[in-house]
Amino acid sequence: MNFIELVKAAVFGLVEGVTEWLPISSTGHMLLLNQFLTLDVSEDFWNMFLVVIQLGAILAVCVVFFGKLNPFSPRKGKAGRRATWSLWAKTIVACVPAAAVGIPIDDWMEEHLGSPFVIAAALIVYGVAFIVIETVRERRAAALPVPSPGRHFAAGAEPERPSSTELADAEARIQTVDDIDWKTALGIGLFQVLSIVPGTSRSGSTIIGGLILGCSRTAVAEFTFFLAIPVMFGASALRLVKFFLAGNALSSPEAAVLGVGCGVAFVVSVAVIRFLMGFVRKHDFKPFGWYRIVLGAAVIAWFALVG
Repeated sequence: MNFIELVKAAVFGLVEGVTEWLPISSTGHMLLLNQFLTLDVSEDFWNMFLVVIQLGAILAVCVVFFGKLNPFSPRKGKAGRRATWSLWAKTIVACVPAAAVGIPIDDWMEEHLGSPFVIAAALIVYGVAFIVIETVRERRAAALPVPSPGRHFAAGAEPERPSSTELADAEARIQTVDDIDWKTALGIGLFQVLSIVPGTSRSGSTIIGGLILGCSRTAVAEFTFFLAIPVMFGASALRLVKFFLAGNALSSPEAAVLGVGCGVAFVVSVAVIRFLMGFVRKHDFKPFGWYRIVLGAAVIAWFALVG
């Protein structure tokens, strides 16, 4: 087995683990990375690898949120188990639109919308959307009156006003993932359909949808992680079936490349998920919006120059 190919697989795993959960488009980054760092594999294997490497990232969600997602946990009472089953049901419902639209046109999208310029345009458009949505939410929050001092304030002392970023989340209709109702879950699922275009980002689509529908950043980020489980398991299974039905077999070197990519994606994803959940408690998504715009512009400039 060529050691260099394993190193390349590890780099792809690193990029997958970082970009799958941050709203900056994992598929877009993987396709762009492939322009500069190419695995020495067949086209069929590459198309399968691009999707199945996500299994490592998904396993990270299952590990980090195992207690939350496990309906059989002995620590949960009857109400807790019921709430967990309800969360799973809402997650499945939210996945239906993407499955209904994405599966029939999967091959067409892969063939026609995988160009760097499409990816760049999607990066920029969604970057602008993040900045606009967060700015609107924060301006509304900033217009709210300053909270009145309570008994815990010293006489004459003024309460410290939370930042507009914190206020925007505090005023959200849905504060936790358990507060997400069926209508909101389906609405977020409809936004997830937009992620079939490379460069939009699955997490970016659902986060934007959740913010528009009244979710706090924490609630929609967590729900986005849960949505990924059935979506990405299903997408990986579909791609594996297509790979083997086309008469392909997984050689030992290819299995090693896939294993390394998934393993690195898992380790990195655990760290990124924990980082993002801490980040969104005090910060908005604008930095990711600016990153998308800068990257999209750089991609357009680069590929315009190199032809």
